[in-house]
Amino acid sequence: MSRDRKDPTPVPTLWDTIRPAVGADECFADEIAIDFPSVDTMVARVRDSFLGEPAETETLTTEVSVSTRDASRGVVLPLEVPLRGTCQGCGGRGETWTEPCRACCGTGHRLVHHPLRLSVPAGVSHGARFRFRINSPHAAPVRVEVRVTVKETAA
Repeated sequence: MSRDRKDPTPVPTLWDTIRPAVGADECFADEIAIDFPSVDTMVARVRDSFLGEPAETETLTTEVSVSTRDASRGVVLPLEVPLRGTCQGCGGRGETWTEPCRACCGTGHRLVHHPLRLSVPAGVSHGARFRFRINSPHAAPVRVEVRVTVKETAA
């Protein structure tokens, strides 16, 4: 039986981004975009339909530490996942009129903190990994991988 932490504030975590290598799902992408830009989106849809679900652009990874007691009983940890979303100030253009957008520094993106509650099951072992996908209405979909570290506690 899992239990919630008494402190509802998110567990502080450091996130890394893993970007996959360009693979078969990107075949001819550069050539089409440069030589035939008007059909780029159509070719991307055909390529995705033929090759299946496109590879994610990135995977966010982090590590969480739990005590041996929490590992044996189970625990629910609040986390905040940093997602890349579209800047509301410029609508993703990176500029307002002729000036770079101040809200996003001209990138067109902003950081969105997506809260979630990670349920660590009872009996979890050191090194266990949880993989899932986040689909947020405010950011692009992303895959997440969380590794569990079990720390010995002093009695």
